[in-house]
Amino acid sequence: MVRRTEWPGDSPDSSRAEKALSPQDPAERARAICLRLLTGTPRTRKQLADALKKREIPEDVAEEVLSRFEDVGLIDDAAFADAWVESRHHGRGLARRALARELRTKGVRPELIDEAVGQLDSEQEEERARELVERKLRATRGLDREKRLRRLAGMLARKGYGEGLALRVVREALEAEGEDVDELEGF
Repeated sequence: MVRRTEWPGDSPDSSRAEKALSPQDPAERARAICLRLLTGTPRTRKQLADALKKREIPEDVAEEVLSRFEDVGLIDDAAFADAWVESRHHGRGLARRALARELRTKGVRPELIDEAVGQLDSEQEEERARELVERKLRATRGLDREKRLRRLAGMLARKGYGEGLALRVVREALEAEGEDVDELEGF
């Protein structure tokens, strides 16, 4: 029977690689944690710093390891933000406002967020809003006009589209379907 040695500070979610390393070498543990986390998906510097803090890696060691990972290109918040915007805008249909909010929660610096969401122009955003409304339009058939307008505009609002754009796109889609939207009050 093989006995496993538990190190102080081991947590149930620690990987085998982390457990195999000496607890006296926090830099090696930090590198192993970062490499394991970066293997699955790209991460921001803040996400990795939070993971190291959770694993009780000393702040100065974490800073050193994270800086080295940035120097060699394993951490690149600008590239992360660009890829995030591309993926979430085309995949989920999120608008610039929602994308910026998500990137802020991931710890991306404001100037990098502005640059990444700046890739999308107003025409791209409006075109994506039209595609989303077109896809959902069929599901609202049979409902009264006001309810359809509220549901479709609400869907766009949850994805970060501004009220003016959302209402205009939805009204145009309903008009194209033959709905009389002039009678809708307050919209």
